[in-house]
Amino acid sequence: MNDIRPIPGSSTASPVLVDPFGRQISYLRVSVTDRCDFRCVYCMSEHMTFLPKPDLLTLEELDRICTAFVTRGVEKLRITGGEPLVRRDIMNLFRSLSRHLDSGALSELTLTTNGSQLARFAKELASYGIKRINVSLDTLDPAKFKALTRWGDLSKVLAGIDAAQEAGLHVKINAVALKGDNEDEISSLMEWAHGRGMDLALIEVMPLGDVGTERVDQYLPLSLVRARLAETYTLEDIDFRTGGPARYVSVKETGGRLGFITPLTHNFCEGCNRVRLTCTGTLYMCLGQEDAADLRSPLRASSSNELLYTAMDNAIARKPKGHDFVIDRRTSQPAVGRHMSHTGG
Repeated sequence: MNDIRPIPGSSTASPVLVDPFGRQISYLRVSVTDRCDFRCVYCMSEHMTFLPKPDLLTLEELDRICTAFVTRGVEKLRITGGEPLVRRDIMNLFRSLSRHLDSGALSELTLTTNGSQLARFAKELASYGIKRINVSLDTLDPAKFKALTRWGDLSKVLAGIDAAQEAGLHVKINAVALKGDNEDEISSLMEWAHGRGMDLALIEVMPLGDVGTERVDQYLPLSLVRARLAETYTLEDIDFRTGGPARYVSVKETGGRLGFITPLTHNFCEGCNRVRLTCTGTLYMCLGQEDAADLRSPLRASSSNELLYTAMDNAIARKPKGHDFVIDRRTSQPAVGRHMSHTGG
């Protein structure tokens, strides 16, 4: 595949995107594929049906939409999936988007990954101006890791983290708190991460997609996790943000930071500055709502960006104040039918 050649857009757009509640949209999360080389029990069913490849935006189209959002005030881009590093020629997209870092239009270009391909790509990612990444890792027990991911190999992920740190990337570990699966090792995972100079962010399981198991059986409230940790560690609230929804504490005994992402026990919507673009060009203004906007059609309808900008404006005008996530035994269906791998992590 040839290198991506950016398509110039219209310069007539207004400078920033602002939703009905006065929140400026400065953060875009972009799923580049719904495919993944894992089948994590809280994210996918074991026998997933993936989107037909022709339905996906090309890398050139992804670059063009991302650039349109940067033109409209987005300062942070996060590339997600599925597993973004399994998409063919994905480094071409990172290489092309890095021009926005060079120009100063973007303050950050980053990604979330399961780490399986990091040993291969870490140095190249760093060469394109990526400073930090998130690695999803829920356990350090090889057998449990295999069970939770179904297909994953813990040794490859750990080698990828090694390669990322050797390349100078700051790594943050994301761990989903799973009742009965990893709740007994959260403290050891935290100590391991902090011992390597990595932040740890804990995430409540989210009710997205049918994964073949009851969400309530997976759900572990982070209010309970924090209370348990506070019995052993000194947790001090700090004013630290990465642009995402995590609320951080410092852990006196380890010297590290611990984040809590709590869509269920503490709704974090009030300051939401994020929207999510799927690999098919669908824009979700809220992770927990089904309302979405088609950006692929206006993108392909014209070589100019005017139709695209209009669609973006109309979408942001419908961004809701917050989501409607709920998990309990009376709610048997997921709050949102689509899988996280489709929307983007």
